[in-house]
Amino acid sequence: MRKAERLFQLLTLLRGRRTVITARSLAESLQVSERTIYRDMQALTLSGIPIEGEAGVGYRLKPGFSIPPIMFNAQELEALQLGARMVQRWADDELGAAADSALTKIRAILPDRLHFEHTLKPEWMLVPEYSSGENARFGEQIRAAIKQQKILKIQYKTGEDRQSTREIWPLGLVFWGNVWTLVSWCELRSDYRSFRLDRIMQLETTAKDYPHSEEINLQHYIKQAG
Repeated sequence: MRKAERLFQLLTLLRGRRTVITARSLAESLQVSERTIYRDMQALTLSGIPIEGEAGVGYRLKPGFSIPPIMFNAQELEALQLGARMVQRWADDELGAAADSALTKIRAILPDRLHFEHTLKPEWMLVPEYSSGENARFGEQIRAAIKQQKILKIQYKTGEDRQSTREIWPLGLVFWGNVWTLVSWCELRSDYRSFRLDRIMQLETTAKDYPHSEEINLQHYIKQAG
């Protein structure tokens, strides 16, 4: 565990206690030595965190002290809101719900002025929906297959209405502004192929895994495509 992450976890443990907590308990929780806890407490104190206590007794945060939440300025909030709206309009339902949940959590910590500006006032940056359901068809299933490295079996319709069945290695999803494409390795062609999600008629996640490869992956495809 990196020191910064450990210090953050120490603060979290201290915030959850109203009485002192010993260095031994902290060391057991973080799976480090008591000596490390002593050094970390010294680092936190030197950085201005009001910690009461000492080695051999225990530690606690000074009563009344609270760590302010991460705060955003107006431009950062506009960027976050616009990004979340894009995800809601153009991605699949699962990612859209996650974006909405993230916005709700951000708004919950806003001070009154920013809460009014970014929650109560009508939005002035709008993202058209187009046909998000079609553009992101099978998005959740595809993302799961990419993460699990599962081979997909698809029935695909080309722009000329020709249909074919392929078994592919799903490598990554690319959004082109109005359509999503699935970059994959096609076993039939033994080469990279891209498939528009709105033209996939049927999709099945097989039980077969595809191997990790340094020569066949999304980064290699992008480099090869220029």
